[in-house]
Amino acid sequence: MTGPTTDEPAARCALVTGASRGIGAETARLLARDGWTVGVNYRRDADEAERVIQEIVAEGGRALAVPGDVCDRDAVERVFCTLERDAGPVLALINNAGTRDDMLAVSLEEDAWARVLETNLSAAFRTTKRALMPMIRARFGRIVNVASIVGMRANAGQSNYAAAKAGLIGFTKTVAAEVSRRGVTVNAVAPGFIRTDMTAGVSEELVRFIPARRVGTPTEVAACIRFLVSPAASYVTGSTIVVDGGLSA
Repeated sequence: MTGPTTDEPAARCALVTGASRGIGAETARLLARDGWTVGVNYRRDADEAERVIQEIVAEGGRALAVPGDVCDRDAVERVFCTLERDAGPVLALINNAGTRDDMLAVSLEEDAWARVLETNLSAAFRTTKRALMPMIRARFGRIVNVASIVGMRANAGQSNYAAAKAGLIGFTKTVAAEVSRRGVTVNAVAPGFIRTDMTAGVSEELVRFIPARRVGTPTEVAACIRFLVSPAASYVTGSTIVVDGGLSA
């Protein structure tokens, strides 16, 4: 029996959500170097997104700014329509947009719970659902969800974030089982303590608990995402790659 194709399509468009900085920006840069036309999605920071695009173009790559809040279904549709019109179907989707609002569960407000779940989990469902049919028709697709080791181990004060990221890992496995025979892979990366704006308030004392004895970089996470998007990862699906310097070991 002939299996689904694992060859990369000639027209390659990737969407990276939350790509104006940090892990998303580094992922956009690496995918562009591999020949993908990259949709640099952002919600507010147009200047930072434009800087990422200029860097990609300066290296000979192609990138498009696609503003939009991935928590808004209409905005997601506009993002995809823009890319489909200007660059072809989105055949690589990196669900990177995320937020934190930490508080002990006993004091956590419902708004903070809902906002974190919506941004970190429901938005990934929304973009994934929109991306899947074009991928299935092409018999090629790559979806990578940026989860967190907090979804795999306890971290006091982050019940909302942990629930969202654990849900994202479960979502990854289930969608992978549903679409793998169509040539679409669905995986996750679970970063640990990575030096980004989102971890700016995290105590550096945590480093002593990390076997690598240092904080990770966005590029180290983006390199794993790059692999999962590449042809070399065509038989990897439903997996979560932990990038945490041994913290969860």
